Amino acid sequence: MNKLTIYLAGEIHSDWRVALRAELERRDLPVEFVGPQEVHDRSDSVGEDVLGEQPGNRYRDLVGAGINTLRTRVMMRRADIVVAYFGERFKQWNTAADAGAAVASGIPLILVRDSDLSHALKEIDAMASATVESLEQAAEVIAYIFE
Repeated sequence: MNKLTIYLAGEIHSDWRVALRAELERRDLPVEFVGPQEVHDRSDSVGEDVLGEQPGNRYRDLVGAGINTLRTRVMMRRADIVVAYFGERFKQWNTAADAGAAVASGIPLILVRDSDLSHALKEIDAMASATVESLEQAAEVIAYIFE
């Protein structure tokens, strides 16, 4: 098998991607990663960076979201699998949207969430190819693909 491309869906405020990458690198798996813009300020400002100053936060957010959504669609379509991480601290609307987009696009989804979120995420859980409770478990699932 050639490299597996993994889209890392989830909040961009914590270092969960670093932890998952490290887990997979430790297993020496042929994987590459794609995902959303991880620099929060760049993600928020990209619309105005391209189109110029907007007449308010609503429009700033809308033009930025359009460009970020374009990036997400392009990168996700390159992916063989999506890992959607639901962490503890941050609101997870983008993660839920990305998980739904993966399922709608027919891209296999690994859902990573704490057991405390099982009720809140039951519909996404039902659509996922696999649901785990830790990044280590997600890495084990991905490693299994190569056995």
